[in-house]
Formats: sequence, structure tokens, C-alpha cells
Amino acid sequence: MRMRNLTLRLGRVLCAAALAASLGSAARAGDPVYPAGSRFGFDPPADMSLSRRFSGFERKEGGATVSVVELPANAFAELVSGFTDANLLSQGFAVEKREEVKIGDNEGMLYTGEQPADPGSSAPAIRKWILVVGTPTVTGLIIAQALPDAETEASMRKMVTGVTLRPALSLTQQVDALPFHIADMAGFRPVRVMAGNSVLLTSGPKDQMQNLEQPILVLAQAVQQPPGAEQRDGFARAALASNQTLKDFVIERAQSYRSNGVDWHEIVARALDQPTNQPVVVMQTIRFAPDGYVRALGVVRQDQRDGVLAKFRQVVDSVQVK
Repeated sequence: MRMRNLTLRLGRVLCAAALAASLGSAARAGDPVYPAGSRFGFDPPADMSLSRRFSGFERKEGGATVSVVELPANAFAELVSGFTDANLLSQGFAVEKREEVKIGDNEGMLYTGEQPADPGSSAPAIRKWILVVGTPTVTGLIIAQALPDAETEASMRKMVTGVTLRPALSLTQQVDALPFHIADMAGFRPVRVMAGNSVLLTSGPKDQMQNLEQPILVLAQAVQQPPGAEQRDGFARAALASNQTLKDFVIERAQSYRSNGVDWHEIVARALDQPTNQPVVVMQTIRFAPDGYVRALGVVRQDQRDGVLAKFRQVVDSVQVK
């Protein structure tokens, strides 16, 4: 099951990267450049800059991206054993070569190949490089790709294999690196930062929770074209329904509104927590901007809902995009 989850994660990253390679977004040479909150640093070509859409870099004229995902230390062996030619091909990556590489004192496995063009399509094949880096404390999954003539094979390989690792950032440093600032925690506190653009908050003493013992609130920023006003309700409902840990949604309220010059959409719904069948209340608030949106998803046990939804809103209303 764990390998399946890692493979699914790779599929989502490859899919996002494939879309990003056709778009545009400059980083200076010299010291390693680190995506926000990431431990993995790179020396990108002069025409590639930090992306605002994902953890990594993209060519400002479009056509090339490098993304990085941080996984637990034990994921290295699972990924390497699971990254068979067949598994990777099912994710749209045809492997031409795999080789063991050294990343500093750490072991790595580099896969080189391409994403084949769709039959009958005029789109070209996309060159791809996947590097899995294993360290005692973290596994790095680095995915690079480029359209023909966007970047040279040598420059992309150099950027990928020249990756460096810095010590783990404190939780405070990771929160400070987020693309938004939370001015009012309303009794919540950060527990974990994910992908450099999202944070998990909770209210209560425990960091590891079972059976939703404490309310949780996740805030995440997405930098992509937001849906038009007439599509936002459907977009919000689909986003809520895509949650794989909740089921049997019953919507109590769903509405679009405008406040302080900002467009919002909010849903309050009852649901069941899939692992436990625990009744919960879910509050999803999406704050739209011209170039993206911030999505907040709060979950609380139904018997603890009194006053918690107001605190969810208090946190969300205080968010300031940097």
C-alpha cells in the first residue's frame, strides 16, 4: 500500500510537471538556491527561476521545469525498488538509462528518458530526468523535464546531479518561508509544513492525532489561473469531494461572496471520516485572487463543532498573501 501511495504521488508530480513544462515563469549562479522551505538546493541555469506554482524552478520563457518533493528517509529503498520500467512507463516516463550516482556522501539513482508524444499529436516528446536521493533523514525526489531546444541535456543533468542538501529547517523557519502570513492563529498552532506552500494547524496539545481528537486546519496556496465567477461553486464542490479521507458529504451551506474587495467561496458540510466512520464537520473556504487562490480546509468532530468554525474563519480572515 505504501509503494502504491508513493507511485500515485509520483504520478501527480509528473502530471503537474508535464503541464508546467509548456508554461513560463532568474536565478543567479553561485550559492545553491533553495525552493521555499526545502532542504534541497540547486544551481539553476541563468534562464530558470524559482517557481511560484510548485516547489522547484521553471524556465522564464517556458519549456523546462525542475521540481523537488521531500519524503521520509525510508522512502528511498521503496522508490528505487518500485521504479521499474513498467511502473514508470505507466506514469508516462519511458526509461532509457538508470545509473547509480553519488550526491555528496549520499546515494542516488538517476533515471533518464522521455515522455513519449501522444500518437497523432503534433506535440514533441519531452526529455525527463528523475533523481532519487537517499539520506539518513530525508529522501529527495527530483523531477526535471524539458521540451526540445529549451535546455541542453548537459545543463539539465548538471542541475539535477549538482543538488545539495542543507540541515533540516525548524518548523518556525518553514512557516516563515510560506508564501502567506497568518496574522491571527486563534488558538491554533502549526504542526507541519508541506511542499513549501501549505501548513497543517491544530488546536490542542498533540502533534500526532488519532480519531480526530483535535480540530485540524490546512491552508494552502495555489498559483494558477483561478476559475471564473460562474464556475467557482462547481470548482469548490469538486475540490471538497476530492478529499480521500472523508466520505458521505452532506452540505449545510455553500455560498460565494465578496468581502474587503476579495472574492470568496465557502462550504460547510457534514461528513464521515473514512478510517473511523467518525462524524465530522468540514469547513472549506477559498480566497480567490487574479493569479491563484488560497484554500483552507478545517475538520472537527461533530461533537466538538461549537465555536470551532468561527475560529477557522478567524484564522482564514487573517491570512495575508506575501
